[in-house]
Parts: sequence; C-alpha cells; structure tokens
Amino acid sequence: MTAAPMTDISTDSPRNSPEYSVSELSQALKRTVEDAYSYVRVRGEVSGFKRAASGHLYMSLKDESANLDAVCWRGVAGRLAIKPEDGLEVIASGKLTTYPGRSKYQIVIDSLELAGEGALLKMLEDRRKALAAEGLFDESRKRALPYLPDVIGVVTSPTGAVIRDILHRLNDRFPRHVLLAPVLVQGDRAAAQVAAAIEGFNALDPAGPVPRPDVLIVARGGGSLEDLWAFNEEVVVRAAAASEIPLISAVGHETDTTLIDFASDRRAPTPTAAAEMAVPVRAELIETVMDTARRMVGGMSRMLEERRLRVEGLARGLPDVTGLLGVQMQRLDVTAERFDNAGNGITVQRAQSVALLAARLKSPALVVDEAGRKVESETRALHTAMAQRLDRQQERHDGIAQRLSAVPLRRMLETAAGAVRDLTPRLYQGMQRRIADGAQRLAHLSELLDSYSTEHVLARGYAIVRDADDNPVTSAKRLRPGDAVALQFANKEKADAVIAGSKPKRAVKPAEDKQGELL
Repeated sequence: MTAAPMTDISTDSPRNSPEYSVSELSQALKRTVEDAYSYVRVRGEVSGFKRAASGHLYMSLKDESANLDAVCWRGVAGRLAIKPEDGLEVIASGKLTTYPGRSKYQIVIDSLELAGEGALLKMLEDRRKALAAEGLFDESRKRALPYLPDVIGVVTSPTGAVIRDILHRLNDRFPRHVLLAPVLVQGDRAAAQVAAAIEGFNALDPAGPVPRPDVLIVARGGGSLEDLWAFNEEVVVRAAAASEIPLISAVGHETDTTLIDFASDRRAPTPTAAAEMAVPVRAELIETVMDTARRMVGGMSRMLEERRLRVEGLARGLPDVTGLLGVQMQRLDVTAERFDNAGNGITVQRAQSVALLAARLKSPALVVDEAGRKVESETRALHTAMAQRLDRQQERHDGIAQRLSAVPLRRMLETAAGAVRDLTPRLYQGMQRRIADGAQRLAHLSELLDSYSTEHVLARGYAIVRDADDNPVTSAKRLRPGDAVALQFANKEKADAVIAGSKPKRAVKPAEDKQGELL
C-alpha cells in the first residue's frame, strides 16, 4: 500500500480523509525530512556523548534554545577529524532523519569539525594539561644538543621552502650530512606520518648502512591554528617525548606555539633558527681554534723563557766543575799508568817463570819415538790386514769371474765395475776409521805417559832420594847409617839429609813391590 501525499492529510473533509497507520505516517515523515534536509551543517555544543559497544557514537547538539539528537555510525566514527567530548563546540555535517521508535528526529553525522578558534584553543589547553600531568614536558627529560653532529635528520615536507632554508643555512654555517624524512605537514594524515618519521629515525642501527642522525629537526612553515594542528596531536607529542635522539622543533613562526614545542629538547622560532642551533659557525670555530693555538704557543714560549732564566741563575751559583774534578782526573791518570806498568811487569815475570819450568822439563823424544814406533807398527799391521783383505776380495772376484765365464764380456765388466764402486767407499771409510782409531790411541798413550812422568808423581807428595853420586836410591839396602842423601821435591828444591839411627835389632823384610823404609 502506497502512502498518500501529505497534502491529503490536511483535507477539509474529515469524512474523505484516508486512514494511516502509525508506521505509514512515520515513514512518510522520514522521507519528507530526508528529502528536504539531505545535507546540512549544524553548529552546536556536544552534550551527553557516549560510545556504544557496537562502536556507534551517540550525542546531542544544543544551543541556547534547542537540542538535536545526533548519531555517528561505526564506519564513520573512525574517520572523524576530532574526538567528540562534552562541552566541545563543533560543526556537524550530515543528513536529517527520523527515529520512528521514539518519534524523534536526528542528524546522522558524516564529518565533524571544531567550531571556531576558541574551541580549538580550549581543546589544545586541555590536552596540554593532560600531557603535562604525565610528565612529558618536564625539563629533567630534555637532553643537550651535540656540539657538532655528523648527521642531521629533518622531518618536513620535501617540496616546501622549509627544507631549502635549512639546507642553505647549514651550508653557510657548517655543512653536514642531512637525512630527509618526507612527510605531510597538514591534513588528517600528517600527524601519523610525522610520528612515524621520528620513530623511524630512532629505530636506525648506528652501525647500519643508513647512518643514525645525531640530532632531529621537525619543521614546518607558518600557518593558522588549524594548519598547525597536526603538531598538536597526541601521537606526535608522545613520539617527540620518547625520542632518544635530541630533537629541535621548528613549527610555524616565533609567535606560533604547538604541543611538540613543549615535548622537544629545544624550540626554534623558525626553521632557519633550528639549523643555526644544530651546528656552530665553521669560520668562528676555526678562528677560535687558531686563537687558542696562538695563546698556547705564546704561553709555552713564556714558560720556557722563564725556565731558561731560572736555570741560568742557578748555574751561576754552582762551583767550577773543572776545579772539582781536576784532582780526581789527575789521580786517575796516575793510577792508569801504574796499572799499565804493573801489568807489563807481571807479564815479564810470568814469562821468565814459564821459561825456567820449560828448561827443567825432560825431553819427551824417547816417549814420542816409542809411541811413533808403536803407531808405525800398528799402521803396518793395518796395511797388511788391508792387503790380505784385498787379496781375498780379488780371489772372490776371480771366482765370480770364472762362474760368470758364460756371461757376455760387457755384462761381466759392468758387474765388476759396480762391485768395485761399492767396495771403494767402504775400503776408504775402513782405512779412515783405522787411522782415526790409531791416532786416538796414540793420544791416549801420550796422556797416560804424561801422567806417569816424574813431575806428576812428585806433585802427588812423593820425593826422589839421591845418594852422594846423585843417583836415585831405589832400595834401602843401598844406604847405611851416616850416609849423606839428597831429597828432590816437586818444586825442584833439594834438601840434604843424613841417614840417622843404628843398625836395627832385626831385619825388616820389605814388602814386595813397595819402596823400602829408610834406616
């Protein structure tokens, strides 16, 4: 059943008026309101705001004399530019409709914006107080800027004049490596991009391929409060406060204030001033270093001059070194001369002693001749043995030659030549060993002979007894009491003695192989 036009309801004839159900009338009113007010913008103060479990938003817009219900569906609520709250003056855009269940009309909100700068300032102040209460703006959290950063990170629009001003100012003062994070600086998506850029710079690995900035600059040119609103968003303020890299905010002009200015480590009135804060003036730095170097060199020169004058003054009070050391030097010369003379005298005396001892030594010619004859005899025996061995080898070779008579002559000669080559080194080595053994034995006999010499025997405490004719006494039977004898000791000294005592009462048989006792 199609509802009749609304004009039929106002007919003058009650009898001819059609009957409508409540639903039909509600639907007719709904279509009429929606067709007449399909898009409206309503300004009012938010009241009774609440968010349903379904995600839909419900509120009222009121002014001094009226109240209008408002609803915002869940799909649109997530795209609203501002978050509704009680007492906030807003401008709601959407369409009017009715709610038949309660005979009410309401506006279905498609977008929501603040109504006037006063509302923005109120929201800004409320947000500032809430963030300050959390401690995000405390001075104790702010970090000092590095004196000369190697890398500077800039968060701003890549097409605006801000980045050109920053780069130009850095080149004038002190050129540095700049990393640009291109972001939107105005609009609904600007806040999220700025916060992501700050967090991205902080997430860089200092040892990675992209260098991590030493300082950040968040910059934007001037504008209205609405244009700068992205830098008042809570997500941007929290990202700036959580940044581990020192951050400079340069948003707007000197008179503009945003919440990121309170959370940053330093606030610059303009982007150009931010570049000046980030780096020192290179020319001034060079001049300061050179002036410091000049002052250091001058101070060092003055200190050295003062030390030199002091040393010269102390040196004048010291005695003459030549006078102190003259006597000692003369004494040293005299001692050195005496030492040389004493050395020469000792050398001459020892040479004379050696000559006297050499004259007293008996000639070892007989010993050498005997050893030589013995070595010659052993050498002849060695040669005889070698000759016999060669004869045996020759006989062996002859036997081999007879056994190999059937072998061709060339092969026999090759075999014989090989045998000779094998035996020649062995024969030579055997002769060398026999000669070496003979020489070693000769040396051993010479040492043994030397140990049995008279001098070595006397050195062990023995003495030679000589009779009046200077002949050695080898038996006590040759002496009688009263005979004169001479005793010779190891040091060539001789002592005269007389055989004392009477004839013994009984003869004492001397032991075999021992020297007899003196009577």
